Amino acid sequence: MQVGILYSRIRKDEKLLLSELRERDHEVTKIDVRKERFGLDSTTADIENLDIVVDRCLATSRSLYATQFFASYGVPVINAPETADVCADKAKNSLALADADIPTPETEVAFTTDAALESIEEFGYPCVLKPVVGSWGRLMAKIDSRNAAEAILEHKATLGHYEHKVFYVQEFVDKPGCDIRVVAVDGEPIAAMTRTSDHWLTNAAKGGHAESFDIDDTALDLVERASEAVGGGLLGIDLMEVGGTDSGEYTVHEVNHTVEFKALNDAVDVDVPAAVVDWLETRVADAEADEGNEQRTGVTATV
Repeated sequence: MQVGILYSRIRKDEKLLLSELRERDHEVTKIDVRKERFGLDSTTADIENLDIVVDRCLATSRSLYATQFFASYGVPVINAPETADVCADKAKNSLALADADIPTPETEVAFTTDAALESIEEFGYPCVLKPVVGSWGRLMAKIDSRNAAEAILEHKATLGHYEHKVFYVQEFVDKPGCDIRVVAVDGEPIAAMTRTSDHWLTNAAKGGHAESFDIDDTALDLVERASEAVGGGLLGIDLMEVGGTDSGEYTVHEVNHTVEFKALNDAVDVDVPAAVVDWLETRVADAEADEGNEQRTGVTATV
């Protein structure tokens, strides 16, 4: 298998993936998107004979555009640009989950500070204000009062970038001190963990403590449906328990398309990068089988 890895920085996640691929004697082409150019019908990147490309770009903008170009060149991309487009934008993410009847936090989007303040007041305090594009819990705010709302909205309105003028307001979910991250491939979980913190943000990137989590049937169903709602692929599905610890009820607040898995790999007994490579091998083998069937069908039809 010949695998291209799109990246702009090699983190521990990429090192784990690269190590697993090389241990299995797969040929790996590292493609630093900062150094390549992408034309309408060709690229300076070495894509000849690649069976699949795995997007591990750190920057969302690079991820979205690079995957579209590679798909246009006919190279299979994980994850597909359509999936990346939905997952990279929290508003599109929420809409996809809601359209699939998946429980997700109540959310409103406003385009002016006045409308956003009205939305916040209707939600009541506390509520949450998030950037529509972002990761690692950055620029997220728990709004506890009208004064805080006015100040934060003013700051966002003056930041300059148009995305900061899309005000994504969400109900505050009183989760039991943790959320749940499930890494799944086409809806099938590889492993799951809880991320626990005294802070309202429990992301591992914010210092949340990771522990293995056993997925029950309800969570499994939500993971499968959430994956399908955004187009499938290698995803991180984030859930929160509602109704208290061990209630068996969840809300899905986000699906991530360039999921990090180093914290999960340390927290569980499963070899996460090995499971990812298993799945990549299956995807490539299935694609080759489909291509072979098409060729045989074509030959038969012309005889």
